[in-house]
Amino acid sequence: MSEIDLVTYKVEEGIAWVYFSRPEKRNAMSPGLNRRMMEVLDELEYRDDVSVLVLGGQGSAWSAGMDLKEYFRETEAQGLRGVRKSQRESYGWFRRLRWFQKPTIAMVNGWCFGGGFGPLFACDLAICADEAQFGLSEINWGILPGGGVTKVVVDLLPMRDAMWLTLTGELIDGVQAADMRLVNESVPAAQLEERTRAVARLLLKKNPVALKFAKDAVRRVSTMTYDEAEDYLVRMQEAANFHDKTEGRKEGIRQFIDEKSYKPGLGSYDLGKVKAD
Repeated sequence: MSEIDLVTYKVEEGIAWVYFSRPEKRNAMSPGLNRRMMEVLDELEYRDDVSVLVLGGQGSAWSAGMDLKEYFRETEAQGLRGVRKSQRESYGWFRRLRWFQKPTIAMVNGWCFGGGFGPLFACDLAICADEAQFGLSEINWGILPGGGVTKVVVDLLPMRDAMWLTLTGELIDGVQAADMRLVNESVPAAQLEERTRAVARLLLKKNPVALKFAKDAVRRVSTMTYDEAEDYLVRMQEAANFHDKTEGRKEGIRQFIDEKSYKPGLGSYDLGKVKAD
């Protein structure tokens, strides 16, 4: 299979639907897939017709983690240089996805094991099927969850849940994952795409500059003191005002106070009015 076929995508109505495309390997991430994913992110990030990215998996899995043969055995045969190269390629696109220009949604249809927790965490939101299966399989073959995975579960889960997944290697389903807050919500598999599309459309109604600055702020302030976060968020809003050429903040206030056409607590201001001016 050509590298270009390892990740596929389509763009529809402002949403980029990106898919791991190794269904015969349960979408395990190989060096080739990792390289292709970086290319796809490059292709999509600044496209004018893309406002939200959804990451899904072809077939019965989202991602079974890292390919044990291609990612581990074959790269280790190349020595430390090969290992470090493959690590840079995988961690690189995880990092790129974490700070992607547009909001991102993980649409988890099936297995999400081990290294799959990396892109799961990198996406801003996550919706899964009730039938999905999550697990840290590393302990079952004698390693610790690396590649940032241990950091992921510690950041997302209470300590007892993080320890349970890490030490037992046992699986949880989508409903349990939602209860633990590993994902935002879980729905029956037949409703997964429909629900993901609805969430994506909700994001399409928001100011895109505000979305980018807000999602970055959520990730950054978690490691700051309250005083540091206060100062950082003031500066972030000032930067957002500068970068938002539509002056969305003023427009939102105008539509609320002058037009009385919406209520901020109940929905977004009308982006279409800005574009029409």
